Amino acid sequence: MQTSHNAPAPEHNGTQSIERALRILRELAARGEFGWRLSDLATRCEVDKGTVHRILSCLVRERFVQQRSADKHYFPGPMLYELGLSLPGYATFRQACERRLAKYAVQTEAIAWLILRSGNEYVCAVRKGTLELRGLMVHVGTRRPLFTSVGGVAILQTLPMLEAENILADNTQQEIAKRGDGRLAALRKMRERSQRHGFGVNLGDVVPGVHAFAVPVCGGDGRAIAAVVLTGLPEQFGEARLPEIRQALSEVAAAVQSDAHQFLGSMMPAAPAAFP
Repeated sequence: MQTSHNAPAPEHNGTQSIERALRILRELAARGEFGWRLSDLATRCEVDKGTVHRILSCLVRERFVQQRSADKHYFPGPMLYELGLSLPGYATFRQACERRLAKYAVQTEAIAWLILRSGNEYVCAVRKGTLELRGLMVHVGTRRPLFTSVGGVAILQTLPMLEAENILADNTQQEIAKRGDGRLAALRKMRERSQRHGFGVNLGDVVPGVHAFAVPVCGGDGRAIAAVVLTGLPEQFGEARLPEIRQALSEVAAAVQSDAHQFLGSMMPAAPAAFP
């Protein structure tokens, strides 16, 4: 254990600025629609305001970050998108998923999603469907802790117990830091219900009046790299329909998994690294 009298390891000194810059980029991506004020971002990253400002200034110059002149909020920059163009397999994979989920959304008259695992979090890659659901604040690009989504719960179900427990501990810490402990009981209820049914099931446990279901999309090692999610109203998707819903979701997930193998191939992450 390092004490205050011990000098940090040289390796850590050499990567600390990089780690801080990446932490800032992840937090900016998590609030891509709203942006961050400098002071709030520094508090969230637990880095002093001056250091965050210096890092942001560099990232703005390099176009990884942009600042809105009206309110000085910081947002993800266009360079992130441009670098993503160097991964054409992912673009093709997403396009294939968009077609599949658009068809599924029309068939179910609901909202169909694809979320990708990103360490201890998920990011929404595809959202299809026109159903209006109050309180549903997930859009393409939204990044949240895994345990806040029924899709994230379905992903957690595929992981070894110790890994899943470590992620839950990290997610709980994030939830308390951002929102307090008011939702923890509801999130636990969703996980327990999902465990009983063997796939992601949320019968209004987190947002009243919103039912959601999910099955994982797995890589070659059996761990989920993503999840297919269906969200709708209680009158559309009651508990009696669970077997039917699971079967239909599993068929879509199998097709998405086939697309992943075809378009991503060796780029498929076998075991996504968790972020500290």
